[in-house]
Amino acid sequence: MKTVSIFSRYLFIEMMPPFAVNIMFFTLVFLLTQILDITNMIVNYQIGMGIVLLLLLYSMPFFLVFVTPMSVMVAVLLTFLRMSNDNEILAMKSCGISLYALVPSVSAFCFIGCLLTGFMSIFGVPWGEISLKKLTIEVASSHIDIGLKERTFNDSFKDVMLYVNKIDIKSKALIDVFIEDQRSKNLVITIVSPKGELFAEPGKPVFHLRLFSGIINQVNLEDRSVNSIEFDTYEVNLDMGDALASARSGTPKDEKEMTLSELRQYLKETTEKNTQYYVSLLEFHKKFSIPFACFALGLLAVPLGLHSKSARRSFGLGLGLAFFLLYYLLLSAGMVFGEAGVYPPVIGMWMPNIVIGGIGLWLLIRSVNDRPVSINILPGMMKRFAAVFKRNS
Repeated sequence: MKTVSIFSRYLFIEMMPPFAVNIMFFTLVFLLTQILDITNMIVNYQIGMGIVLLLLLYSMPFFLVFVTPMSVMVAVLLTFLRMSNDNEILAMKSCGISLYALVPSVSAFCFIGCLLTGFMSIFGVPWGEISLKKLTIEVASSHIDIGLKERTFNDSFKDVMLYVNKIDIKSKALIDVFIEDQRSKNLVITIVSPKGELFAEPGKPVFHLRLFSGIINQVNLEDRSVNSIEFDTYEVNLDMGDALASARSGTPKDEKEMTLSELRQYLKETTEKNTQYYVSLLEFHKKFSIPFACFALGLLAVPLGLHSKSARRSFGLGLGLAFFLLYYLLLSAGMVFGEAGVYPPVIGMWMPNIVIGGIGLWLLIRSVNDRPVSINILPGMMKRFAAVFKRNS
């Protein structure tokens, strides 16, 4: 019993370094995906590094919700790959220690990952989404060029839809501008202009959009009349005061910004089972299902790493990513069908855990009974599949 306890502590400690390395590695990958946007904000829009760091900080909780289960799985897999290659698993068996004795250490390690993921999912994501929304609107109010994106409909201004085909970085000119203005009652105004300039009013969240050589179409909904006016210069006033007030109020706008209690209250009070209801129900179950994915993925990683003496660590990393991709595909499918109401959202959110955990349990039982499924055949199968695909293409 003492030998099992020593081995359990040893196994637990061995899994910590690869877990920390995986967290840092995938965080670096996340930062690299944002490097172009960061460079653009610093160079072209003179955004301070402090604001950029805050934007990244507020984005991290959502990212860590998915990174942590993946890091747990890869850490367990790499640990057992190393122990298998160093014949430590064989030595353990020779001492009469069953493979089931590994499960408590792996479960404790997965429990830590579950707690971290659950904290990020339940508390971190709502905090990050609300904080990111506040900071984005405040930055956009002082650097409106950042708030505007090419070939994207912008609805930051109340009752005004703004579309810009291209933004000239050097001159800050807006090319091919389209505006739909519904601020006047029973009157819809559309404005089309080949060029525009946007500038702020000092000290106020008010912006002026100066357009050149365009056309205005006015549609009166009462008498159904249409008027068209051509102009050389026309100025549109845009107010972000409502957006700023809404952001500062802290009132959640969507399901990702809601806390667990707010989601529960919304689901309890809502009587109409529409798309918003299903999306909120999916978000509620996702706050628990993704943390528990640490157990399913960690359990799967044990048998995958037990019998792979010829496998390299890079292969183990790739294998872990492949199975996590399978989990993510199942989760995405569950979100799509659950949102459409094809089946209950609880099934869509928990089915990936059941499938991955079931595969892991089956492989573990086979490994304990000395009938393991060798993963060393996978590279050859992938090469043959790639060769067949190449010939057919």
